[in-house]
Amino acid sequence: MITLILIGAVILLTLLLIRQSWSTINIDRKPFASRKLWSILLLSAALFLAAVIQPFSLERVDAGHVGIRVNLSGDDRGVSAYEYKTGWVMVNEWTNRLYEFPTFQQHIDYPEQQVISKGGFSATIKPSFNYSLNAGDVGDMFQNLRLSIADIEQKWLQTAIVGTVNDVANRWPIDSIFNHRELFESEIVGEANKRVEKWFKVSQLRTNIVPPPALQEAIIAKTKAIQDAQAAYQKALVADAQAKEKIAIAKGDSAYNVIQAAGKAEAIKKEQLYLTSTYIDYIRAQKWDGKYPTTVAGSGVDMLLNTK
Repeated sequence: MITLILIGAVILLTLLLIRQSWSTINIDRKPFASRKLWSILLLSAALFLAAVIQPFSLERVDAGHVGIRVNLSGDDRGVSAYEYKTGWVMVNEWTNRLYEFPTFQQHIDYPEQQVISKGGFSATIKPSFNYSLNAGDVGDMFQNLRLSIADIEQKWLQTAIVGTVNDVANRWPIDSIFNHRELFESEIVGEANKRVEKWFKVSQLRTNIVPPPALQEAIIAKTKAIQDAQAAYQKALVADAQAKEKIAIAKGDSAYNVIQAAGKAEAIKKEQLYLTSTYIDYIRAQKWDGKYPTTVAGSGVDMLLNTK
């Protein structure tokens, strides 16, 4: 921006000088006018060259960023000479450099990587996560890493995150990773923050882990076996409950029959108490129709009947 401003100023100044020179030129003094015009052109060319190669630039640190102007000269090559900047910043590109670091959350997707789980099984991951910088520690981070934020993301931070995923995966059996992925990734986030917490905070990490096809089939088979075993156990519980219900019903029916039989026996016993000979004769008299039998024979009498 400063270069463009200076070039524009040189062009404008040149035009003004040329215009002024032509207005004062005397026809009889052509050699003098010619020398003056050449002087103006040479001065303009020198100013134009100076504007093009001058080292100053005007840069702006955007909102949500921390700017660090680093001194490239000195014994430590800028390591100990830096200062925080905001807004518009004048930078001498020969002796200074301005770095911008975002302080709001950034999202990162890394390419596929291979990790080894407990037991030696290989799996593919493609990590994605969010991170934010500790704004007050940006200068310290630059002193240690001496990289722009783009380089830090693809070098130091990537090494830290992928290394963390690999180390945590080494402690987990492969089937546990897929059966408890939320806990697995939560442990990775905790371990990653321990490693990068000096300058970064990591959140919402997803490993997007994929097992090899053969292992995936084994996991599916194991999961199905577990589900079948659980289903069989539930069926056994249902059968046991149904058997207990039938036993309870049978006990209830048996108790009912016993009670009924006892009642009938008691009733018969009471009836027998009232069945005396007098009572029986009375019942017989109540049912007699008043007719005698045509043949009456006493006990001990022989009878011969002709049935022809």
